[in-house]
Amino acid sequence: MKTLHVDLGSRSYPIFIGSGLLGKPEYLAPYIKAKQVMLVSNTTVAPLYLDKTLAALADFQTASVILPDGEEYKNLQVLNQIFDELLTQRFDRRATLIALGGGVVGDMTGFAAACYQRGVPFIQIPTTLLAQVDSSVGGKTGVNHPLGKNMIGAFHQPQCVLCDTDTLNTLEDRQFSAGLAEVIKYGLLGDAEFFAWLEQNAAQLVARDPHALAYAIERSCQDKADVVAKDELEADMRALLNLGHTFGHAIETGMGYGVCLHGEAIGIGMYLAAELSRQQGWLTQEAVKRIDNILQAMRLPNRIPPQVTVDKLLQLMQVDKKVRDGQVRLVLLKALGNAFLTSDYSATALREVLLNGYA
Repeated sequence: MKTLHVDLGSRSYPIFIGSGLLGKPEYLAPYIKAKQVMLVSNTTVAPLYLDKTLAALADFQTASVILPDGEEYKNLQVLNQIFDELLTQRFDRRATLIALGGGVVGDMTGFAAACYQRGVPFIQIPTTLLAQVDSSVGGKTGVNHPLGKNMIGAFHQPQCVLCDTDTLNTLEDRQFSAGLAEVIKYGLLGDAEFFAWLEQNAAQLVARDPHALAYAIERSCQDKADVVAKDELEADMRALLNLGHTFGHAIETGMGYGVCLHGEAIGIGMYLAAELSRQQGWLTQEAVKRIDNILQAMRLPNRIPPQVTVDKLLQLMQVDKKVRDGQVRLVLLKALGNAFLTSDYSATALREVLLNGYA
């Protein structure tokens, strides 16, 4: 078992990573301040892990709410189901919410915790690879709007993050590969050595080799924890964690939430960012080819689905949290492991990259 730390002063918290952690109360109880605990899960994860988690919370007054599974349900209407249950059960402002599930459950539970009685504690128990390496760490919470992904939310840090790698054993292949997209992202951002390791160990990761997987999760969480500690509220360098996301979110929104998985869209987005970086003369063709190869090795798409047009993508890219004064700022690459945020790119080149980005 590995323990990492997100260093945020008085709001610092641990990330526990290991096998068989889910049923052990010692990883949860110290981070629950009062008796009331609301467990939030979904219809896919709850039958697998809810009872085991509740057993570890036997000393607490527990209740649970089970949400429908899917990105299409990450909205204000479904979020109200959490508030309804909290109020029906008369949970007070010392209650703790626990997110048991993937990124959607984690984001919605965290946002509910940020809002309920103006803020209550919560804990993340991510059960997908994508959530374990990315969305559970850093305190970003929220829901989608029909016009834009994650446009309604709040920063609200968890009390702890518990990553039981055994939960990945029940994850379907498509979801597993989607999580690998976020792992690749860390190598591209500022960790070229990690990117080279991913290239060498792609087959082991796809085969879910436990040692390779544990190392990839630990390295990804450490990279994200380091960035969050330096820029919690995304004033500067944390925005780099959105490599591929402006493209990817537009693809997700344009196709309809849940049609293209988040990690799949981010994989496409990273390839498009690499191509635009090459067009601008910042990235070599060899580097773009390496990105293309690793996406394919991890069984990720790298071309825009035909269901969404270039004009629609450009329109949706305007609805992005990095837009400043009407300018779409993109995270682009100068080299593998060297990302930067800029609005200084050719609009003509952007359109050309999108036009050439279809299968």
